[in-house]
Amino acid sequence: MDISPHPHPSSRSPRGIALAAAVAVCLLAAGCSGSGGSDSGGGNDMEGKAGATERIKVALIAHGAAGDTFWELVRRGAQAAADKDNIELTYASDPSPAGQAKLVREAIGKRVDGIALTLAKPDAMKGVVAQARAAGIPVVGLNSGIDAWRQQGLLEYFGQDESVAGRALGDKLDELKAKHALCVIHEPGNVALEARCAGVRKSFAGETDNLYVKGTDIDAVTESVAAKLRQDPTIDEVVMMGAQFALAAVKSVKDADSSAKIATFDLNKDLVRGLQKGEIQFAVDQQPYLQGYLAVDALWLYRFNGNVSGGGEAPVLTGPAFVTKENVAQVAKFAENGTR
Repeated sequence: MDISPHPHPSSRSPRGIALAAAVAVCLLAAGCSGSGGSDSGGGNDMEGKAGATERIKVALIAHGAAGDTFWELVRRGAQAAADKDNIELTYASDPSPAGQAKLVREAIGKRVDGIALTLAKPDAMKGVVAQARAAGIPVVGLNSGIDAWRQQGLLEYFGQDESVAGRALGDKLDELKAKHALCVIHEPGNVALEARCAGVRKSFAGETDNLYVKGTDIDAVTESVAAKLRQDPTIDEVVMMGAQFALAAVKSVKDADSSAKIATFDLNKDLVRGLQKGEIQFAVDQQPYLQGYLAVDALWLYRFNGNVSGGGEAPVLTGPAFVTKENVAQVAKFAENGTR
């Protein structure tokens, strides 16, 4: 199956869809983005100029918990863009809304030149986003908040539509003849995770149950999933929201002596090995490295060339894409390098 991102849903205009796709291609092509790290000698005055521009400060502020490998991929992508663009990057994360908002206020106080942030719990971030804008600091969104970034006045957004991703996963379960799915949310209240499970429920013809677990305690996740599988042996598919949680679910299935299969959102090198061994059926990849890279690079482009991806209206989509045992070899070497 093709692992390129699925097209955006018909709920957005064809023009917006085409624009988002075009922007994504442009940002990845040095000739279009104008942010290449070497001077080709061409006619684009921006080419090769990143190292020559003044050094700026950018803060990337996420909602991930400590030890979550997904956010290490985001950070690495952001740092790659920062190194190319002569940016002093600060990365910070806090899973609590109040803690994340405090990190944003601290970045504003340090007079950073740009902020990239996630909107996992958008209402909690409204005030600090408004403060940043009032201070003249450009803000872009990534990963979470596709339904909120425009309302809060962010310049751009980089990520996947989680509802679309959830519906695509539900369709996949139908193809695999699953009957009863357990959708495990490791961060209650996270709008992105809720949207995924809602999408699964909307498209999957079988039964879907949600299970809320404490994602900061991986042993508790394993035990909770195993307990649910013992309680209801009709569950034949466990849907996890992250790579490390999917790997924990492998143990849950064994502990419960269940025959349930495991599918997941997101990817890392350990999950790739799980796919190769057949422990995981498939993963839905949203390319977190790319999200971090594009968000930081976008702030540089806005500062030095006035660029706004999607015209401030269309998101730049980085997923979803299915990775299975059959096509995992295409991304395995990148995952081993820590970039997928």
